[in-house]
Amino acid sequence: MADSPEKPMRVAGADAERVKREALGISGRRKHHGRAAEPLKGRAKQPGTQQRVYRYRFYPTPEQAAQLERTFGACRWVYNEALALRTVAWEKHRVSVGFAETCRALTGWRRAVETSWLQDVSSTVLQQALRHLDGAFARFFKNSAKHPKQKTKRRSRNSATYVRTGFRWIEDTERPGTGVITLAKQTVPLDVRWSRPLPGGEVPLKLTVTRDRAGRYFVAVLTEERIVPLPPVFLPGGREPKAVGLDLGLASLVTLDDGTKLDHPRLLKKYATELAHHQKELHRRKKGSRNRNKARLKIARLYALISDVRRDMLDQLTTRLVRENQVLVVEDLPVANLLRPAVGKGRQRKARLNQAIKDAAWGELLRQLRYKCAWYGRTLVIVDRFFPSTRRCSSCHTKGPRLDVSVREWTCTNCGAVHDRDRNAAVNLRDEGMRLYWLVAAALPPGRVAPPVIKASELPEILLTS
Repeated sequence: MADSPEKPMRVAGADAERVKREALGISGRRKHHGRAAEPLKGRAKQPGTQQRVYRYRFYPTPEQAAQLERTFGACRWVYNEALALRTVAWEKHRVSVGFAETCRALTGWRRAVETSWLQDVSSTVLQQALRHLDGAFARFFKNSAKHPKQKTKRRSRNSATYVRTGFRWIEDTERPGTGVITLAKQTVPLDVRWSRPLPGGEVPLKLTVTRDRAGRYFVAVLTEERIVPLPPVFLPGGREPKAVGLDLGLASLVTLDDGTKLDHPRLLKKYATELAHHQKELHRRKKGSRNRNKARLKIARLYALISDVRRDMLDQLTTRLVRENQVLVVEDLPVANLLRPAVGKGRQRKARLNQAIKDAAWGELLRQLRYKCAWYGRTLVIVDRFFPSTRRCSSCHTKGPRLDVSVREWTCTNCGAVHDRDRNAAVNLRDEGMRLYWLVAAALPPGRVAPPVIKASELPEILLTS
């Protein structure tokens, strides 16, 4: 058996510093050169507080829009250049380049004559682009994401992040929670539409300015605040927490264990005719013309409308569920696996199914349930994906045969009970979720409350930590 080729060793120490300086053009550490390098530490969150993002729309002036356009382009260029630098450093020289080295390279890029236009953008904004790249590599090394890719002007999201030193905030004393925001490299404050106030007396930690495909500008404000948990909800006449089982589906978006069914809005199907009309109009226009750009904006605005309606609907639904119940039980749905494209026979049917799953936005619904349960003192129980919630009889717990998706009602062969497919699954999820909930609650020391998320696949770890 032939010996496997040895992997090239990583270059470190003085040799790595020489390669960075001579081959990659990364200058040495000039400040604090006598002190050993230490890993960067994130800002510690205040105890008892939660980080919350408030999103507002604003209308920039032509000068502000032009400056933001340059900022978006500079962030994209710095991200791509740093990605290429880190890739070349490893593939050609086996040298690891991190966030600190890319920051020193950024200083060289800003000083170079060819890229002196980077000085028109705040350095803190460009450093945040490097930090985003470093986070992408961290997720890649943890096998939770793919290798970072280059950003493009037409496909990537236009965004720029401003840390505390990159903007000026003056709170309005007459209307606490609102104020004046002035970004770095700008002199005129943003015209922000304050749809709701920020926490009074708090200074924003970070701002993220974005422009969507429809040309709308938004500013996302990150704050730290103390969110008061909601009062606990118990069943009438006792101290048992009120629980609800949620079965997510396509015929009905959500089915509760009491039989309540929330209809699927099917927004993509609702606007399919209008979308097809605008798509045909787009393909009839000449590439690069103004009329083609107008047709593209019509499509983008329609998709933005669909996204806003869907997000608002899910936000109202999840808020109501969290307010009315103490324990919420869902199934661990592998959304990414369900969206795998099909090949061969039946691929058109699978494509329509994938579109319906995307339109339902199960992942967004579960994401909102997670953070709202953590905010308001509720518990989200995630049952294992292999639990037979649909096939098990909720009356006698007999496991029946596998059911086709078209079967909406079935009769138990053991007890004769007639079940609605979705309601039966919701009842089984509630019973299994409460079993897991009491298992964790019994292992907790006196005075401690149940964690905000109980996942069946992580149950042994939760029991050990409790």
